[in-house]
Amino acid sequence: MSPPRTSSAVLRFMLGSLVAIAVVVVGGFFALRSVTIHQAERDTKSRVELQGALVESAGLTDGVLRRDPKALAKLDDLVAARLLSPSVVRVKLWTRDGRILYSDEPAIIGRRFGLGAEERELFETGGSDAELSDLAKPENRYERQEGRLLEAHTVIRTPDGTPLLFETYQRFDALSASGHRLLKALAPTLLAALLVLLLFQVPLSWSLARRLQREHRERERLLERAIEASDAERRRIASDLHDGVVQDVAGVAFGLAPLADDAARRGDAAEAGALRDSAARLRHGVRALRTLLVEIHPPTLASAGLPSALSDLLSRLAADGVATDLGIDDAAAAGTSRDELVYRVAREALRNVERHAEARSVRVAVTCAGETVRLVVADDGRGFDAATRAARGEHGHVGLTLLEDLVNQEGGTLTISAAVGEGTRVELEVPSR
Repeated sequence: MSPPRTSSAVLRFMLGSLVAIAVVVVGGFFALRSVTIHQAERDTKSRVELQGALVESAGLTDGVLRRDPKALAKLDDLVAARLLSPSVVRVKLWTRDGRILYSDEPAIIGRRFGLGAEERELFETGGSDAELSDLAKPENRYERQEGRLLEAHTVIRTPDGTPLLFETYQRFDALSASGHRLLKALAPTLLAALLVLLLFQVPLSWSLARRLQREHRERERLLERAIEASDAERRRIASDLHDGVVQDVAGVAFGLAPLADDAARRGDAAEAGALRDSAARLRHGVRALRTLLVEIHPPTLASAGLPSALSDLLSRLAADGVATDLGIDDAAAAGTSRDELVYRVAREALRNVERHAEARSVRVAVTCAGETVRLVVADDGRGFDAATRAARGEHGHVGLTLLEDLVNQEGGTLTISAAVGEGTRVELEVPSR
């Protein structure tokens, strides 16, 4: 499989970086927004304590508890002059039992509503609290038209020591505006820094992509040389065995025959039988060696063509009692530039059948249709699963895996399909040129 072009790899890198920048910007926006909201809540709690202290010291009298008009008017003047603003839209004073003693909205003064657990707790612990208003509550019916509000509470006391809950309602948009301003101030700097980082990374990514391409091409060359070296070594071993050991063993077997005849003429049947048995064993060894030579390096591939070479491969299985079937169409039999690759894949597949499959039959088919050469090697053996193949790879059985790399380099595909108990099918498709 050829590596992606440098420009394509760099483009994908830039797109990925832009996506990462977008994620950082969006995530930063929401994180900063959350921080500013929490900060606004803290500021609001501090502010309501100050506002409560102002009301307690400058506007709150015991007459408010009796709903004295003068006391309420004094408090109303203070609230209108010092507290109400475009951001603060409502002020309320509550008793412990949930009755509204004062509000700048007169319609709800004197009405009783239930206080929440947090508000009741403030009467015991003091301090302040702030939260988003639930405008669906009945006590908030006059604030619904104001939009999102943040309500803050603190406890203040009348001159006689009676605790009251002081409550303000502030516009949420006004509180979060500072966060938006902060985001607007930081966004250009953040984006500029990320873009500068991206621009610095482009040359680096270009260099890495070029290096990966070079390493991929070097790997292909090494694989090619390894296969060529393997073929050369196979030819050398086959030649040495044929011209040396095979000839010597055949000569010894040939020389034992007259010795056995001479022993028989002398009437030494035991010696004659031993010599004939030894000669037979040597002849059988010669046949086995010649079969091995065909497997190591077939002399017929270049001279007699692919059909004879594949027949030689199948003959070993046939000798072991496996039913074999070879089918080659005319176009493939005439020979193509891919014969050597087809032979290598078939040899490796049949070697696996012999060693692992325990098959009763095996079929080899080679076709050449249009611009594609197709090889199929199928057996009815025990098959295997993915875990078994992976285990074989860990123990060094990587013949087909190496061939997959070679086939990919030649622009073809090698498919290996198997199931336990259902045999194995090896299928090669490669361009004929």
